[in-house]
Amino acid sequence: MNNRTHPIDPDTLRDFGKTVDFSQTATDYATHRAGFPPAFFDLLAARDYTKPGMCALDIGTGTGTVARGLARMGLQVTGLDPAMSLMDQAEQLDRAAGVSVTYLEGNAETLPFADSSLDLITAGQCWHWFDRPAAAAEAARILKPGGRLLIAHFDWLPLPGNVVAATEKLILAFNPDWAGAGGAGLYPDWLSDLAHAGFGRLETVSFDIIQPYSPAAWRGRIRASAGISASLPADEITRFDAALARMLACDFNIDPLPVPHRVWLATGILPII
Repeated sequence: MNNRTHPIDPDTLRDFGKTVDFSQTATDYATHRAGFPPAFFDLLAARDYTKPGMCALDIGTGTGTVARGLARMGLQVTGLDPAMSLMDQAEQLDRAAGVSVTYLEGNAETLPFADSSLDLITAGQCWHWFDRPAAAAEAARILKPGGRLLIAHFDWLPLPGNVVAATEKLILAFNPDWAGAGGAGLYPDWLSDLAHAGFGRLETVSFDIIQPYSPAAWRGRIRASAGISASLPADEITRFDAALARMLACDFNIDPLPVPHRVWLATGILPII
């Protein structure tokens, strides 16, 4: 069953003045991009950020990794994204997981929900794509008093000599304008976004894990990144993928590759007046 409504166009986002089109990489995105790990959802439950029966919206849902995890926990979940092709993949993954999520095409800055209508809004791996003040204000508008906005990331960590650092160097060789290198998986500015929109009881939580990837899966994961398939022409993507395969075979000949990642989240509560 197709659970999507409210079509919009186009399936593109802007990254520092360049068009980034995740619809070009939907299959790799769904197949190879590791979603938030089980420990992330365990943390949400342990801290009472989520409870079964909550009405939740996952903005920038992509292939539904956060939305699907919330649905498994018994929440009533809607996922929203501008990229229809990613949500096509999300629906297939939902069916395989035996869960149901309703998908809407739309933007985080203009949400098709009534005031004070939801318990929880999540934004996984996407807050940087939005007009952040507008998205935070919209979240405050549609959340009930006492409702929660939760912004989360699951980022690889480029450490000296590791496969992430080497891969980022190769991405920059093919796409010098890519702005995603050298990250630490920490986003303190998101706390200001929450505070300026009126959220209180602000908290951050983080932990590190090793996410294993086979060499083929790592190549697929990198093709699915904003710096490669979402930005480069097809012939450059092919050249990059061949170069990455050679680098892995020569310098990181291990299966699986141990790829360090950091889970980080910021969250706040809308005051009860």
